Amino acid sequence: MATKVKEIVDAAAPTNGSPLISNDKLKQLYATMIKCRTLEERARVLFKQSKFTGNYYAAVGQEAAAVGTAIDLRVEDTIGPSHRDFITGFIKGAPLDKMFCHLFARENSPDKGRSSPAHFGYAPLNVITPASTIAAQLNIATGVALANKMKKNDNIAVAYSGDGSTSLGFWHEALNFAGVHDLPIVFVCQNNLWAESVNLQFQTKVPDISVKAAAYGFPGITVDGNDVVAVYRVAQEAIARARRGQGPTLIECKTYRWYGHSEIDPAKYRDPEEVERWKAKDPIAGMERYLMGKGLFSAEWKQGIVDGFNKELDAAIEIAEQSALPQGVEALDHVYSFSIRERVLEPKVYEPEY
Repeated sequence: MATKVKEIVDAAAPTNGSPLISNDKLKQLYATMIKCRTLEERARVLFKQSKFTGNYYAAVGQEAAAVGTAIDLRVEDTIGPSHRDFITGFIKGAPLDKMFCHLFARENSPDKGRSSPAHFGYAPLNVITPASTIAAQLNIATGVALANKMKKNDNIAVAYSGDGSTSLGFWHEALNFAGVHDLPIVFVCQNNLWAESVNLQFQTKVPDISVKAAAYGFPGITVDGNDVVAVYRVAQEAIARARRGQGPTLIECKTYRWYGHSEIDPAKYRDPEEVERWKAKDPIAGMERYLMGKGLFSAEWKQGIVDGFNKELDAAIEIAEQSALPQGVEALDHVYSFSIRERVLEPKVYEPEY
């Protein structure tokens, strides 16, 4: 059931019916990846400058997996990110100023400064707020998929996780339930070989995580997670399948994170030669070579993208830096259906209605 996609096929439309990818879409895939990397490298610098506290979990090196699966989702579609999927919110269309206000834990961030910095959610675009509990977002996204099926619409959910999550009960519960009920959801496992400091060989015996989908009764496919065109093709088929009411798909994107588990992790447990081998497979550099072969790339065009996006980042960061921090008492708001502040600071006597 698992299929490996090892290279980009640029020929006639394949027999499975996937259309050719337009030149404009190819350029959009590349431009979005370079923006994602620019965003994350800026976030890493800001963390080192103590502009925000907590931690940051960069997905540098994994951009193709996120961009290829999320770039064409509708506003009505839902994504369930993990702590390492900050860029999926940007790909979905979240405003940069809201994203940086979240990192900086400001009062006007979507979460009112409550869950900075690794849990960005954005309700207007159906971006679920990640949970600290690994893989918990899968169950929430599965619940959304169930709701979509009950409403008889063609909206879907895409749930992201790492290879480490596949060893947890949450992962099994979500995929099993989705399979039993043929839910409109795509599970994306970004297999970067490391669950924090635990290598994949200590997580599972099978070489391809995608084969596990067979136990839940739906297709699994393993794809080169550093090949954005291959990921995009596979994702488009899985998304279309979900919209048609044919149930879930598990996509395993084999990729690699360049840095440690987080910005406070030196990643000394990894072989430096392993890191360099994967950096040589940089998804952005690979896409540049592909676009060059089609006459769609120039250094000037790339520089224009980076320069323009850096200006957008500068503006968003300035807004975040000038925004107010939440007051301590505000932590009592937005918790229950009525204000805790009202109950604790301005107590009233509540009489039973019977």
